[in-house]
Amino acid sequence: MDPGSASPEGGRPPTPPGPAAPEWVEKSARALLDAYASGVPIAPLTASHPDMTVDDAYAIQRAQSDAWTAAGARIKGHKVGLTSAAMQRQMGVDQPDFGVLLDSMFLPESSPIDAGRFLQPRVEPEVAFVLGRPLSGPGATAADAVAAVEYVLPALEVIDSRIADWKITLPDTVADNASSGGLVLGTRPVRLGDLDLALMGCLLHRDGVLIDTGAGGAVLGSPINALVWLANVLGERGIALEAGHVVLPGSITAAVPVAPGETLTATFAGIGSVTARFGKEEEAS
Repeated sequence: MDPGSASPEGGRPPTPPGPAAPEWVEKSARALLDAYASGVPIAPLTASHPDMTVDDAYAIQRAQSDAWTAAGARIKGHKVGLTSAAMQRQMGVDQPDFGVLLDSMFLPESSPIDAGRFLQPRVEPEVAFVLGRPLSGPGATAADAVAAVEYVLPALEVIDSRIADWKITLPDTVADNASSGGLVLGTRPVRLGDLDLALMGCLLHRDGVLIDTGAGGAVLGSPINALVWLANVLGERGIALEAGHVVLPGSITAAVPVAPGETLTATFAGIGSVTARFGKEEEAS
């Protein structure tokens, strides 16, 4: 794994703070943090805590987030997951979730990505929002969300799971920071303007071969709806989306596994393309 104490991928993770948290919440957060450090996935948390609620899972997620930021990591945005019917079927869940995006998760488009930093990576094409002003709920509307967006970028999210074999329930993936791994952003910003994100088509290629297609409407009817959902859910927890932050609203297609040496490219109508190149083992060494 990639060393670095401020990263969820590397080093011996810091101890999650909070004597106020139940002991099993801290223990679960520690198990996930240890999985980042060791590269060895763990059994589903719900196997040992079958009554775990989604709120419990967000407490575990927050304990990890607090540990990372205490060690020097910076939150640079949020992601929404499980927004499409395809992803919900693939993961066996029935509602969206969210997680944080740390500075260490932003990966370069121009150089090979070390696949060894992930445990069991999959890639998703998404439209990334970059906010020009704060957005907060509850009560946020689509008009509020559109007004808050400074520009959009094509994106590929690398999802990953610290849960063995992706055998997750909704609480498992929520606790695991919404199965976050990393993201690659395109470099040409595009204003929302007259873009119809619901109708925007996407082509996903692996090593030049088309492997999937989709449209923005797969994401809760429109990626903007996912942004509204996130603002309102975070607002209920006293959290506002900040200017300059990136929001990933959810995948347009089902997630696809990725291996060292493969190149994934997503091309979006109206906003261009983004490529993630995963280094071969000799490149990563």
